[in-house]
Amino acid sequence: MKLSDVLVKPILSEKANQQSEKMNRYTFIVDRKANKLEIKRAVELFYGVQVEEVNTMVMPSKLKAKYTKSGFIVGRKPAKKKALVTVVKGETIDLYGAV
Repeated sequence: MKLSDVLVKPILSEKANQQSEKMNRYTFIVDRKANKLEIKRAVELFYGVQVEEVNTMVMPSKLKAKYTKSGFIVGRKPAKKKALVTVVKGETIDLYGAV
């Protein structure tokens, strides 16, 4: 797997921001087939930091339903994989740099 395909996008939520400030831990949505070593290499390559630890979790797909004018629509949200990347103390990742 190419390293450019491993990281899909960072998660920017209140919980993720608190973890990045307090514990140097950043959250990313990654490709379902990526393993911890590939995730570590991709973060080190793209963000130029040293990664201390990588934890992964697979979030299952969810059933979603909504009521519209045309009737009741039922569908599924796709499953995704999250990675919690802990960076070495003293280093940071600037996720808001281009904003």
